[in-house]
Amino acid sequence: MAEKTFESQMERLEEIVRLLEKGEAPLGESMKLFEEGTKLSTALGKLLDKAEQRVTVMQENMQGEVLEQPFDAEEAAT
Repeated sequence: MAEKTFESQMERLEEIVRLLEKGEAPLGESMKLFEEGTKLSTALGKLLDKAEQRVTVMQENMQGEVLEQPFDAEEAAT
């Protein structure tokens, strides 16, 4: 069984979206794909939330000590 990495789960979600966008799958199969995609989306969202919580920015203060601060995505974008 292949390891379920973030990347492999994301690839599967993208594949599901492509299949659903084609609109060629029978209704029953489309429903199964939609359900799988919803579960993947939720799981990936949780993984991203955990990763964001772990991201920190290292900053030196005036004495040269290293301080660990939470990553501020809004501040980094400016």
